[in-house]
Amino acid sequence: MNNENFNFFANQSVQIDLGNFIISLIVASILSLLIQFFYIKFSSTLSNRIHFSKNFIVLGVTTAIIIMIVKNSLALSLGLVGALSIVRFRAAIKEPEELIYLFLIIATGLGCGAGQIKITIVGVLFSLFIIYFYYFVLSKKKIEYSELINLAIIIDQDIKEEEITKIINKLKSISTELNFVSLSKTENNTSLNIDIRPKEFTEIIKITDIINKEFTKSKIVVARNNNLAL
Repeated sequence: MNNENFNFFANQSVQIDLGNFIISLIVASILSLLIQFFYIKFSSTLSNRIHFSKNFIVLGVTTAIIIMIVKNSLALSLGLVGALSIVRFRAAIKEPEELIYLFLIIATGLGCGAGQIKITIVGVLFSLFIIYFYYFVLSKKKIEYSELINLAIIIDQDIKEEEITKIINKLKSISTELNFVSLSKTENNTSLNIDIRPKEFTEIIKITDIINKEFTKSKIVVARNNNLAL
């Protein structure tokens, strides 16, 4: 590269129209807010949705600002690549669904920053329509907990077989699948470990309340089947 070309790329000024800049930020904010609403309303993740999504708008707007600044400057684009190669971003992403929503926010910022407002709006609305359609039409229930739950029941007394059978029958009535894991009995303690797939997660809370009332000295641990082992 000769000196003339080098000076052109190194000293290239970035001209951003203020009106388009403001419009892109407003559209990115509105779309990010809409995505945040859909995430809180329709997501099936177990994490705190409000806490996780509180930065959606900031992420979308920040992405739009970065793209608007660097899109017309090769030097700034190369500088951005160098900066991102130094900075390491770490986030506690526990479920793929969270990552999908983050990609949707970033895509919103990229589209608005690149000036593709109409295409971005259509793409985001179409994505949200798919989420809405899947949630209300394809799902048999609005909130269906499809994962296996590990239920550990620890009672500080030696209970009879009839009482254990009674507990299992109650669990069967609220679940679509029940798998026995382990049973441990001593003179002063009974531990029952079962994997269940509940019809409704709220039913587990009701059953645990019933067990706690029947056996005052009892402890119940509810977790994903791969997060608890007894």
